[in-house]
Amino acid sequence: MSAHAPSAQAHEGYRLALAHELHPHDKRVIVGYGFWIWLISDIIMFSAFFATFAVLSENTAGGPSGRELFSVGTVAVETACLLLSSFTCGIAMIGAHARNRSMYYAGMAVTFVLGVAFLGIEVHEFADLVEQGAGPTRSAFLSSFFALVGCHGLHVSAGVLWLLTMVAQVAAKGFREDIQRRLLCFSLFWHTLDIIWVALFSLVYLVGVAPQ
Repeated sequence: MSAHAPSAQAHEGYRLALAHELHPHDKRVIVGYGFWIWLISDIIMFSAFFATFAVLSENTAGGPSGRELFSVGTVAVETACLLLSSFTCGIAMIGAHARNRSMYYAGMAVTFVLGVAFLGIEVHEFADLVEQGAGPTRSAFLSSFFALVGCHGLHVSAGVLWLLTMVAQVAAKGFREDIQRRLLCFSLFWHTLDIIWVALFSLVYLVGVAPQ
């Protein structure tokens, strides 16, 4: 027992020394890497939704197809809102890194407005489809459409709430290192939603309205 005690103490001392020497930037990289792993699992989930939509896209059960339902102009405005919000989110992150509160708050405010505008357009689109009798129960095509687009919309809603949380945390605690790491995770999440939307816009809407 006593023979192993010095070895155990030495190991514990080495572990504590290593943790003490870990630079904040190293922690930021580790947190970012770990969050990317989680995002990849989310992307895999969206891949399943995309695959389901691709299989069921022609199963309209005699109902309307995307060519009859989709308004590319409206969705283009929706897309512009989300892509522009990615730019303003980047501005906010630059402000956070520089510890510039004005730049940070301005970037987050515009990102919030654009995110809410995106959600508003999407909700309006869903309401119009349901009013036309093209709800999620009308056909397998519409079920897969509402599931895919709706899932993305729920993620954007969560992102908007997360944004408000990060604004409140910076207001209360400033740009501490742990807050900076949380902001990194938020920005990765928001940009990933933009990437997924670009694929969704291309494969669902643009392909959906293309002539046969």
